[in-house]
Amino acid sequence: MPRVVHFEIHAADPERAVNFYKTLFDWQFQKWEGPMDYWMVITGPDDQPGINGGMIRRQGEIDGQAVIAYVCTVDVADVDASTNTATANGAQVVVPKMPIPGVGWLVYCKDTEGNIFGMMQADANAQ
Repeated sequence: MPRVVHFEIHAADPERAVNFYKTLFDWQFQKWEGPMDYWMVITGPDDQPGINGGMIRRQGEIDGQAVIAYVCTVDVADVDASTNTATANGAQVVVPKMPIPGVGWLVYCKDTEGNIFGMMQADANAQ
């Protein structure tokens, strides 16, 4: 059964967001070495329940189009098959499948209620 394995915070001012979450929850942030402005969010020790996440610089202004929520990403075995199942059941693809180098393949969809979610297929060779 696919599970939520990652969340993502979209931030207009990542430094401000880092300070907020460090102060509030004592979360730790580590700049990702990949090709985009991205920070890994460590929410606690691996031996405790919960998931870690990421933070990305918000794309666009808060105008009804930009993501202004936490986006949950679900681990799937086949991102293409899962995308086909999602769209066949009323979802829309809002960001087409893209490689996250060294991590896998990611697609963002909007569900039947207008919520954005991600699906990730692990693939260390994704380019």
